[in-house]
Amino acid sequence: VQVAESGGGLVEAGGSLRLSCVVSISNFDEYGVGWWRQTTGNEREGVSCIKWGGTSTTYADSVKGRFTITRDNAKNTAYLQMNDLKPEDTGTYYCAPDLSFPCTARRFDALGAWGKGTVVNVSS
Repeated sequence: VQVAESGGGLVEAGGSLRLSCVVSISNFDEYGVGWWRQTTGNEREGVSCIKWGGTSTTYADSVKGRFTITRDNAKNTAYLQMNDLKPEDTGTYYCAPDLSFPCTARRFDALGAWGKGTVVNVSS
């Protein structure tokens, strides 16, 4: 399994970014997808998760109402629309396909399959 995250950048507080995650797997529609973020010195934390059919989603309390996760199974891609960004959203964002819902990334983590991530930098 390979993933490729993109869409990060430098943005002012209150701005928006749309992250993309392309998953190289033949049965993408059988997997949920989770977005995770990590800041320097901290553990990777879950941001959002979308179920395989796209019918159910979860969000960290800190991003509820501001972030929206979607997916396009025809493109093997999941997205994270981030609005009203805050400096505390700064970090490296990763995605992971997941057979669990809510997402745990346990199996993906055990495989050591994390991608390079995409960096989000929100200035105040």
